[in-house]
Amino acid sequence: MYTASSSVSAPPRAFRPMGAGGGPYLDPNAASPASGMGRTRRAAGTGAQPLSGRLDLSGPQGAQLRMAIASVHRICPEFNPVQVLRRSGRSVLIVGTTGRATAVAKCLLDHSPVWTERFRHEIAAYRAFVRHRPPVRVPRLIAADPENCTLVIERMPGRVAALTRHPAEAPPRADVRAALGAVSRINAWRPPAGLFDAPLDYASRIARYHELGLFTDRDLGDLQKLLHGLAHASGRGGMGQFCHGDALLSNILLPPTGPVLVDWEHAGWYLPGYDLATLWTVLGDAPAARRQISQLAQAPGAAARDAFLVNLMLVLTREIRTYETAVQRAMREGAPSGGGQARQGALSSGEEQRLLLRRLHDDCAMARRAVRAAVGTR
Repeated sequence: MYTASSSVSAPPRAFRPMGAGGGPYLDPNAASPASGMGRTRRAAGTGAQPLSGRLDLSGPQGAQLRMAIASVHRICPEFNPVQVLRRSGRSVLIVGTTGRATAVAKCLLDHSPVWTERFRHEIAAYRAFVRHRPPVRVPRLIAADPENCTLVIERMPGRVAALTRHPAEAPPRADVRAALGAVSRINAWRPPAGLFDAPLDYASRIARYHELGLFTDRDLGDLQKLLHGLAHASGRGGMGQFCHGDALLSNILLPPTGPVLVDWEHAGWYLPGYDLATLWTVLGDAPAARRQISQLAQAPGAAARDAFLVNLMLVLTREIRTYETAVQRAMREGAPSGGGQARQGALSSGEEQRLLLRRLHDDCAMARRAVRAAVGTR
């Protein structure tokens, strides 16, 4: 939530085999694990940079920014904007001060129904945390306006666990351990009934991906069988698990006092292992971390394993769909002409996206085999 966008260029990936047990299904007789790809680590950044600079309020974007600041001042008059942390077509993040404290204002720019609903869900999550403290650190709520989709929270110190959605290389073991610990604590939390809902309709999402051609007929049948078995398990003891819903390393800050989770717009009840499936997906260059995540997800038993695999198929397919769109867009736009010449050995963003997409397809094929093996054991 606090990180600015960074360069997406990277040196070529080299193929390397994944270590034994690095797949999503702990099969001691696995014949040939899928290949992974490595990248060179990008420079790490810090989560809290010194406040400096001034806001550019000129032009059409300036007018949009003025409207955002006005909406912040309606609910937090003492907010003094200092700089824009991040701006996208959907929202803008503005860092500033409220008295002697540093705060971050998040304002929605795209008020289409889907984004409005998600933004209000995030506000509801922060309000819930005021009365019911989660077992991990979260930014303190300062002010919120669900009607105009404006949120002001404290700015937490610390560097982000990763600057990008899919880290360039395996993060330090200590960072992965801290992130996994925070996710495990939030997954073990049981907030009061009715405080959060279930953001993901599994049956509808699986059917939708099948309609789009992202799932085969066999995928559809296998996943429905696993869901059917999980429904029976849920009837006996309840399979719901509270999850962050977007447990990317870029949504985890690592100050010395302990991990902080931000961006709660997808928080709610999922099948067990959704957050772990998200972390497994984005740690493609960290086979040891993947092995640890698989062990954590499947330790409670066969039902937890099946839930993790269903989550993994959905998360991987979502990422594939996202990056296929990005690759197609890059191909339409073509290579940049003239002017700036890329540094020696660097890849274009489109080429890096293609390599990442290939790795995601390999991961999905491996998860598909694990799903079929799980169905065969039922």
